[in-house]
Order: sequence, then structure tokens, then C-alpha cells
Amino acid sequence: MTGENAIRLRPPRNAVDERAVAWWRSRLLTTTAVPVVVLGVLGALIGPARFWLLAAATAVAALGLACTAFFPAWWFRVHRWEVTEDAVYVRTGAFWQEWRIAPMSRIQTVDTSRGPLEQLFRLATVTVTTASSKGALRIAGLDHELAADLAERLTAITQDTPGDAT
Repeated sequence: MTGENAIRLRPPRNAVDERAVAWWRSRLLTTTAVPVVVLGVLGALIGPARFWLLAAATAVAALGLACTAFFPAWWFRVHRWEVTEDAVYVRTGAFWQEWRIAPMSRIQTVDTSRGPLEQLFRLATVTVTTASSKGALRIAGLDHELAADLAERLTAITQDTPGDAT
């Protein structure tokens, strides 16, 4: 696209909800707890391998706690989103950042989802499915009411946007 109708890659303006940091931390702690508990129980039950199993449990716990302390705050600084009348902008990633734009004319569906932890933190994820082979755009960590409003807004905009979304 050229001229007035060009959609350019730029940093999206909106951050995810601050509660997303606690949600991400909870997810990392849950993911870390499962192998730590399994290794700890096996270490308690299997005498000859006790030292190695408990050492592995300790290493996994330390790595999980370090990730839990560091990554969610970083993700909060990096993850951005924005919706304009022309497109949906999303920037995600920690080490490998991904910037994506979905023109309104390419949007096929808009979905919201709330897993158990998201519900606990009153958050939701908006998924914008397009005709792109790259897959859907996901905006995770939004306030659940904002997510519902955003899905409604995107639906209205895409209905009013000419094009066949293919």
C-alpha cells in the first residue's frame, strides 16, 4: 500500500493490564511447581538416587523462581497493542520481538478467552484471526471488560470495512 491508505509498522500505544504481571508469575510458578514436586517425591521415595533427584528439584526450583522474578516485568514492558480504524497492532516477545499488523479488511474472526488463572485475575485474551498464514494475533493480559469491549468494537469495525477478509 502507498499513499494515504498505507499502514505502517510502529510501536503500539497500549500496555496490557498491570494484573498480567501477577498472572504471568502465577503461570510460571505453577509450571515450575509440578516438576519440583515430582522430583521431590521421587527423591524421597528412591533412596539411591535421592541426592540427584533432590538436586534436580532444587535446580528447577531456582531456575523457575529466577524466571518468575524476571520475565513477567520484562514482558509487561514489551507487550503492546493498539486498535485503530484501519488495523490491529500487536508487539510481543522477550528475546525475539514480533510486531504484527492485521488490517481490518483481513480480519475473519474475533474471539475472547479466559482460562482459570485469567478469571482469577479478571483478565482475558483477545484473539484476532486473519487470512494470514502466520496465524492469529493474540492480545493477552487485558482486563476482561476491556477485552469484551474490544471484541465488540473490532466486530463493528470489521463489519463496516470493505473487503472479503481473504
